Amino acid sequence: MNIQTILKRTTALTLTSALVLGGGAQAFAQEYKDQNKTYGQGELTREDMGKIPGQIAKDKARYTVPQFDEKKIKNIESAVGYDKDGNKIMLDVWDTWPLANADGTVADYKGYDIVFGLAGDPKDANDTSIYMFYKKKGDESIDAWKNAGKVFENDKVNPNDPHLKNKDQDWSGSAIMTEDGEMRLFYTNRSDREAGKQTITTAQVNMSQPASGELKVNGVSDHKSIFDGDGELYQTIKQFTDGGGMESGDNHTLRDPHYIEENGKKYLVFEANTGTETGYQGEQSLFNRAYYGGDKSFYEAEKEKLMNSDKKKTAELANGAMGIIELNNDYTLKSVKKPLLTSNTVTDEIERPNIFKHEGKWYLFTDTRGAKMTIDGVDNEDIYMLGYVADSLTGKFKPLNGTGIVLHHDLDPNDKTFNYAHYAIPQKSGDDFVVTSYITNRGFFEDQKSSFAPSFLLNIDGDQTSVVKDSILEQGQLEVPVEKKSK
Repeated sequence: MNIQTILKRTTALTLTSALVLGGGAQAFAQEYKDQNKTYGQGELTREDMGKIPGQIAKDKARYTVPQFDEKKIKNIESAVGYDKDGNKIMLDVWDTWPLANADGTVADYKGYDIVFGLAGDPKDANDTSIYMFYKKKGDESIDAWKNAGKVFENDKVNPNDPHLKNKDQDWSGSAIMTEDGEMRLFYTNRSDREAGKQTITTAQVNMSQPASGELKVNGVSDHKSIFDGDGELYQTIKQFTDGGGMESGDNHTLRDPHYIEENGKKYLVFEANTGTETGYQGEQSLFNRAYYGGDKSFYEAEKEKLMNSDKKKTAELANGAMGIIELNNDYTLKSVKKPLLTSNTVTDEIERPNIFKHEGKWYLFTDTRGAKMTIDGVDNEDIYMLGYVADSLTGKFKPLNGTGIVLHHDLDPNDKTFNYAHYAIPQKSGDDFVVTSYITNRGFFEDQKSSFAPSFLLNIDGDQTSVVKDSILEQGQLEVPVEKKSK
């Protein structure tokens, strides 16, 4: 989402919240009784999020995204496309994800690294499509990346699929190389015509390799919808619109599917909002001590402060979730499971779920923005990657580093080195993980497009993480070079 749109909506929410506060709202609030109800999942609590700014201040080097050199940042020269009038243009490229093996490590596709990414016209915020980029393994220069084309350029949509026919944009997801060497893409079908409806979708990506050695997307097959919410565990678009939609200040999410396997079973973890049986949004949520964390005195003080805050309305609507579904072997929906993590009263948006197994534990990461939060001390410019760990895939996820903080920066959105959509890539060995992201906000500059950011290393040791010192890599680099591995 464009940073200007985020800030505009945040301001609107603040004004709306200020209008609804007052004696009437306070009196209405007293109808609710205090409770301490959990739903079995991990929770991003108000106490943990409130501690994070101080934690960062005490140890900036451990948590802060490395500062990149603006003069060394380059565009992706192969990121060429066309605007709506057919003119050739340089594309912005933002959220990306690698073609991975089932364990999340980078796949080897006939000697190539493959990356899928969102790209579009810098002058058209609604132009969002998935492109495929590739390079020879071992060549880490950003100039090595070639463009294999728009994934759904020549797609013949199945007319019997109720969701695909209304697709307007492609949003983020993940991709795996199957056991038979095929590419399987999972992504988000966004329908602007249906109030921003988001549907988790999959397709097999078919490739051709001309005599020149270049790769080209040769269409897709088995293109089908998987999941668009159930209402009880995850909010549906109808619940969102029935509650007033975007005009109410609410934000609907059901996107960013991330594929994983465990014990021969297939799963997708995704961003969503809670449903009626997993802690739904509404003023009653402000009275649930489980969302606050801390002891009773903290709960009472924080609740009183929130009830009289201009962030009250935003907190009522905040019910972000990291959801999980199980798939059949043909990648259709098998079952819907309770969320792995929720963020009630804190934020409505915990993006880009990323999960993998390392040394017997499951690690779950999410990106989020201060502009979406309701916590004192967190500013609109704050960018975070938060992380959680559990002993099993569906076990209770607990925050890494005590509070969940893994990465942070507070760069001005107009800074060319602004970066977001941080994504930790597991490696075949060792405790260092490559973190990718994009750099430069889309449409902000004529000369610099949104591009692959320089990668860097993150060390994971049990329930502790830290940015590896002097570990900046090439733009878009996916794997740890031997000389960069921490001791």
